[in-house]
Amino acid sequence: VQLQASGGGLVQAGGSLRLSCAASGRTFSDYAMGWFRQAPGKERENVAAINWSDTITYYADSVKGRFTISRDNAKRTVYLQMNNLKPEDTSVYYCAAASGISNIRRRLVDSWGQGTLVTVSS
Repeated sequence: VQLQASGGGLVQAGGSLRLSCAASGRTFSDYAMGWFRQAPGKERENVAAINWSDTITYYADSVKGRFTISRDNAKRTVYLQMNNLKPEDTSVYYCAAASGISNIRRRLVDSWGQGTLVTVSS
């Protein structure tokens, strides 16, 4: 599956952004999806994940209550709604596909999107 992420940009602290990741190729609903982020000099971290049927989600503690992951299998798209953004959320955000949500969490990813930059100013 090929992934194309979009929606990043510059936003002030407290603001919101919605990232999108459109999939093409293999059947989108076969995959669990996740969002990762990587700041300069830091490891890539998994911030959210969702299983194929939208019945199980995962959030990192740092984003819980502020970010929401969702998917639309008919549109082959996964979203990350980010509210109450903080300067420490500044990163390149990547979407990823894997055969199960546990593999997202283990970073056993089948496909990565190209990344979209989110910059939060204070």
